[in-house]
Amino acid sequence: MEFSELIKARKSIRGYLPKPVPREVIEEIIEVAKWAPSSMNTQPWHVHVVTGEPLERIRQGNTENMLKGVPPQRDFPMKESYEGIHRERQVGIAVQLFDVMGIARDDKARRTDWVMRGFRQFDAPVSLVLTYDKYLEPAAISQFDLGALSHALVLAAWERGLGSVINGQGIMQSAVVREHAGIPDDQNIMICIAMGYPDEDFVANSVKSVRESSEKFVRYVGF
Repeated sequence: MEFSELIKARKSIRGYLPKPVPREVIEEIIEVAKWAPSSMNTQPWHVHVVTGEPLERIRQGNTENMLKGVPPQRDFPMKESYEGIHRERQVGIAVQLFDVMGIARDDKARRTDWVMRGFRQFDAPVSLVLTYDKYLEPAAISQFDLGALSHALVLAAWERGLGSVINGQGIMQSAVVREHAGIPDDQNIMICIAMGYPDEDFVANSVKSVRESSEKFVRYVGF
C-alpha cells in the first residue's frame, strides 16, 4: 500500500475481535515503527506491551476508580477540556459515533457505557503503553517524539490488518497502569494504544473522522 493511501485509509478502531494478537506480529510492528523521527536521535521511548490477565486488571482498576469518581491522575499535565474550534471538532466525532451507535442525546446510561469503553481500552486484546524517562522533564520534545512513534505504530499495525486507537482514557489512572503493567517508577506514562483485529460488525468502526481543508491551517511564506 502506498503511504498516501495508507495514511488516508487508517481510522480509529473501537471494537475488537476476541482474538489474540501473536507476539511476533507486535514485534514486527515495533521494529518498523522505531524508525519514526526522533529529536537528535534520542529515541526517548519505552513500549510496554500488555495483554492477558495484567490488561484485565488494568481495565478493572480504571473502571473502579472512574466509577468512584477518582480524579484523573496522569504523569504529565494536559488540558482536560477544549474550547472553540477544538471543542467543535471533538463534539463532531462524538456525534458521528453516537449516530451510528444509535445512542440518543438523553440516553445517559448508554453514553456512560460508551465512555467506560475508553477506560477499558475498548476491550482490545493488546495495549501498548508508551513511557519516557522522568529525568527528561520538562519533556515536551520527548513527548513529541512519542507522538511520532505512536503514529508509526498505528500505521504499521494497519498495514498488517490490525486496528488501533490512541487512547488517553486508558492512562487517566496512571497509578493503576503502572502497578499492573510493572512500569518502573523512573518512567512517566505518556499514552496507550489499544490494538487488535477489528470487529467488522461493530458499527462504530465504520466511522472515519474528517479533516479540515488545508487552507484553514496552512500559510505559505516566500512562495
